[in-house]
Amino acid sequence: MRIHFLLFDGFETLDLFGPVEILNRLPGAEPHYLSVAGGDVISAQQTCIRTDRLGVPQGGILLVPGGRGTRPLVHDAGFLAALRAAGHAAGHVLSVCTGSALLAAAGLLDGRQATSNKRALDWVKSTSDHVRWLDRARWAVDGKFYTSSGVSAGMDMCLSFIRDTYGEAPARDIARAIEYVWNDNPAQDDFALPA
Repeated sequence: MRIHFLLFDGFETLDLFGPVEILNRLPGAEPHYLSVAGGDVISAQQTCIRTDRLGVPQGGILLVPGGRGTRPLVHDAGFLAALRAAGHAAGHVLSVCTGSALLAAAGLLDGRQATSNKRALDWVKSTSDHVRWLDRARWAVDGKFYTSSGVSAGMDMCLSFIRDTYGEAPARDIARAIEYVWNDNPAQDDFALPA
């Protein structure tokens, strides 16, 4: 199972490493850290990751984190074109936090329901009016696309992806192994803003 993590300067560290911890526990998991140009990428918390250049991987999982680095990228035509191609080729596409803004700006979420970090949701919504944005959802699923709310919600989403793809038992086993209290209900969004 090839898992492609698409990184960029200013990504949120937990958006990446929470899902890495979970998805890397799948049998046969092969994590690949990618960026459009390849080379070193620096997170918002100054963590440096060595990445390979993004190709167009066929199948597998593509995960896009969020973070303050998403803000300029929603206007970067080259980045969005590369993301669009990778998103079409991937078997499953997962985003954490404002990573959904990148998917939306690339046109990958057109006509689909999606969510994002509730504190940034107004900005995320501004990236595309072709998405059915959910104001209250810990994560959302529409076809091969999974989008999650802010930061730690990516871990709940990844466990739910595993449940949907491989069954309840592997998801529960992983949650127990990492001593994580899994919110397994996407409608339980304790951080949704008041109506």
